[in-house]
Amino acid sequence: MKIVVLDFETADTGADSACALGVVQIENGQICEEKAYLIRPPRRIFHFTHIHGLTWQHVCDAPTFKELLPTITGHFTGADFIAAHNAAFDRKVLLTCMGKAGHTPPSLGTLCTVQLARQAWGIYPTTLPAVCSHFNIALQHHDALSDARACARIITKAIKEDFPIERAKLNPPSYRVQMAAR
Repeated sequence: MKIVVLDFETADTGADSACALGVVQIENGQICEEKAYLIRPPRRIFHFTHIHGLTWQHVCDAPTFKELLPTITGHFTGADFIAAHNAAFDRKVLLTCMGKAGHTPPSLGTLCTVQLARQAWGIYPTTLPAVCSHFNIALQHHDALSDARACARIITKAIKEDFPIERAKLNPPSYRVQMAAR
């Protein structure tokens, strides 16, 4: 089984404003690849610098999401699921950015480690820092790669404990992805 764990940081309130992406791949229950990307969002406005520390100056020379697509889509090849903590947010950013770039998003199931932490271990609250603290997982919160890596470690722990991770699968999104012309 291959799971692609994602964490996006966004510049503003728009789901198309990805400015950083952490990707960690899990294959057969083991973390096998980690990548971090800076992304130039479509607007120079940064409302969330106080959260993730990124500014326009950090990403102004980075590729756009559309320019990163050939690299990013390679991560999804052969994947069974995408996963994230509070996965509905990251899924929406992924689908919106792919749609705006004129690319059909992958039709993969989505696992949520918030749901996984609640179902497998009864952890509350289920913020990423709280779950990481519970398991003594290192975390530099709101660093995209650190968040994705921590989420991957939560998933691998559940796999090692033979928890049926499919129970943490989200329903399909209730919104339609708007596709841009290619």
